[in-house]
Amino acid sequence: MTVTVTDSAPNPVSSPTEPSAGEPRGVAVGRGSALWVLIGGVVGLAAALTLTIEKIELLINPDYVPTCSINPVLSCGSVMITPQASLFGFPNPLIGIVSFAVVVVTGVLAVAKVSLPRWYWAGLAAGLLLGTVFVHWLIFQSLYRIGALCPYCMVVWAVTIPLLVVAASIALALEDTGSALVRTLHDWRWSVVALWFTAVTLLILERFWNYWSTLI
Repeated sequence: MTVTVTDSAPNPVSSPTEPSAGEPRGVAVGRGSALWVLIGGVVGLAAALTLTIEKIELLINPDYVPTCSINPVLSCGSVMITPQASLFGFPNPLIGIVSFAVVVVTGVLAVAKVSLPRWYWAGLAAGLLLGTVFVHWLIFQSLYRIGALCPYCMVVWAVTIPLLVVAASIALALEDTGSALVRTLHDWRWSVVALWFTAVTLLILERFWNYWSTLI
């Protein structure tokens, strides 16, 4: 009796590291962008934590003078006691603690080269966009309603805008888009951020010029 042996090639099995066709692929994040996210998150979280501690001290002792109350204009204490400082019924810095904690974790993962899906970066960018809107409302309130500036709050302002730019660039992959207009905006994004800082600085100088001029 003759036995015929037939060689059959095994069915190819996809590597467990390769995503399937329906599985969302992670977004590659450059080291520079990853560091921006991590550093911005750490700075923002530190400012939010400090503001929370100062607020607690002020609640314990109404006569407490916050460390960021430097002069009549740069005065955290004057800002903390206003309704705008607790817009949603609790101190605004608590929002910052939660939000920047998420940013810090994201930055750590990005620096560690952990690929996060595009929807995650889109969600982070959307959250930062809401934060940017809130920041501009606070800027208006500080300049034209309260009449005082909170230095730690200004640190939060300063990191929120760059974080939004970086997260949006990652989420939308602006460097790969075929739109000439969007690519131009991407190429000039840091110039736009610099113009924003300049505009806010000029508004502060103009609003409190009567005080600044006494220091010259």
